[in-house]
Amino acid sequence: MPQQACQYRFGPFELRTATRELYKHGVRLKLRPQAYQVLVMLLERAGEGVTREELQTRVWPANTFVDFEHGLNTAIKELRRVLSDSAAEPRYIETLPKLGYRVIVAVEVGTGAVGDGAKGSGVALAIVESVSTNAETAGMESGISGRWRWKAAVVIGALVVMGMVAAVKWPRAQRQSQKAATNGRMMLAVLPFENLTGEEGQDYFSDGLTEEMIAQLGRLNPQEFGVIARTSVMHYKHTAFQTEQIGNELGVQYVLEGSVRRDAVKVRINAQLIKVGSQTPLWAREYDRELTNLLAVQAEIAHEISDEIQLTLGAQKLRPPGHKPTLTPQAYQAYDLYLKGLFFWNKRSLPGFQQAIEYFQQAIAKDAKYAPAYAGLANSYTLLTAYSMAPTSKYMPRARAAALRALELDDSLPEAHVALALIVENYDWDWNAAEKEYRRAIELNPNYATAHHWYAELLTWRGRFEEALRESDSARRLDPLSLIIASDHAGIFYYSRKYDQAIEQFNAVLEMDPNFPRAYQVIDAYLEKGLFAEALVDMEKWRRTTGDGPMIWAKMAYVYGRSGQKERARSQLEKVEAANRKQPLDPTALVLANIGAGNNEVALSWLEKGHFQHSNSLTALKVEPAYDPLRGDPRFQELLRRVGLAQ
Repeated sequence: MPQQACQYRFGPFELRTATRELYKHGVRLKLRPQAYQVLVMLLERAGEGVTREELQTRVWPANTFVDFEHGLNTAIKELRRVLSDSAAEPRYIETLPKLGYRVIVAVEVGTGAVGDGAKGSGVALAIVESVSTNAETAGMESGISGRWRWKAAVVIGALVVMGMVAAVKWPRAQRQSQKAATNGRMMLAVLPFENLTGEEGQDYFSDGLTEEMIAQLGRLNPQEFGVIARTSVMHYKHTAFQTEQIGNELGVQYVLEGSVRRDAVKVRINAQLIKVGSQTPLWAREYDRELTNLLAVQAEIAHEISDEIQLTLGAQKLRPPGHKPTLTPQAYQAYDLYLKGLFFWNKRSLPGFQQAIEYFQQAIAKDAKYAPAYAGLANSYTLLTAYSMAPTSKYMPRARAAALRALELDDSLPEAHVALALIVENYDWDWNAAEKEYRRAIELNPNYATAHHWYAELLTWRGRFEEALRESDSARRLDPLSLIIASDHAGIFYYSRKYDQAIEQFNAVLEMDPNFPRAYQVIDAYLEKGLFAEALVDMEKWRRTTGDGPMIWAKMAYVYGRSGQKERARSQLEKVEAANRKQPLDPTALVLANIGAGNNEVALSWLEKGHFQHSNSLTALKVEPAYDPLRGDPRFQELLRRVGLAQ
């Protein structure tokens, strides 16, 4: 037994032995005495196995074996329910068959006085050391297989690597700009709401609530504070990062933590606003509502946060709470399906987009006037076109119809304006209309990172690089851990022919994730610098990461051709042509492969076919260095004129 009061911290939880209380994100959880005693024993020996006999001796010494078995099983079930853990896929408590149990997550032990929310000077913290070693020792003593010994080591290794990646590998300039360039606004991060239902299948609900809270807060008072985007905060889901570290990495002064639990008719939301500098909670609230009032409670939380931050700044409330909507049961079902669609859309994969489309369509079937579902449907069709390399005629008309319907229903919806902007940019090459839609989305929600990101891309295609960098910087401040935004920021340097800066930025992304495909555009920058050996090395890395396919063969043809290996370039071109005969490809692949093989006339013909098909490959026509061998041909200049990029 501990000789003095202790605090055990693991993941988002804190167990305080002085008061015998368990907290999650500062919110007290109910825990019965026997379950509490079992948890204390397991945390005292984190990483080691605690046998059933040891648990019986300490917690159930006077009970019969039958009473002990029932009591222990009940206590473990209660702990897993409270911790949202699973016996099949444990994150906190692992079953050692026929032996006992073991805590497999990193645990911090604090000693000394304990106050509400205390994390500071009065508490001496010591990270429990050598979890993997202890796990191995316990495994050797009890005959446990190497698979379990390894698992504890992996947990610690993953936590360490995640911290190192965010704190060390991300470029120093990026972290500094995150702290300095906030336009004088306070910055807030809404951390992923914890799913307390105990069911992984409910993650879509807690993730969706997080995203909706980000959107609510982003639109509420953008002049006073900015809100970090979803992509970056999701890096902290199911992690044990401390508030101070998160604040430093994201460049925020405030953090909102929370949890959500729901059943068939009700939802309970716990939320706590923390000021990062002092690590003190400004307020904590618990909301019990009917599910049909979910949007109302989201608005209520958002306004309370806004008011609290404004008070700390000495500002007056800028707007009243306004109307708090109540959903009908049918409208709530549409909203729930919409959250499921968002969950799969955010996976950014072909299966994810297809599943998202199904849920958005189901949401519309429940409520034909639910504008966000139409906006989600439009964005899904547009990105599905890009990811699948499908002909634009297959999905883009459906995307346009959905975007226009969303705007018809709610012209104040930023996501709908961005959806339409992307369509008229990529499919119509109507640059002025697209710019108008992006600017309107940013006006409606200046904290909408995707609007800044995609607007920066449009400015790049038009050759307005300084403006593009400013918009991209805005996106990076709002979504500092987004790999796609960071990669496209590097792309601006590439298209503006600042190749050294492009290479530096692309490689910074690849340090974060060597498998991130967009960052392998560094290959193009190497080629423009004449660094053919480096280009070939990274081309092989990309091929191993992605696997063979038409786009890889096209890029290999281009790289081989630029490095003087024409025969190998032609060999790759033949593969691309064979694939195209089986199933028509986007013209981009044929253009690139033919340039690599030295067939400029053929490449121009494929560009003209791309124009006929409204391929979005022509968006980069003005700025893509790979097209330089074609620029002297009058047909190329005519294509520039047709797509509105001649000036």
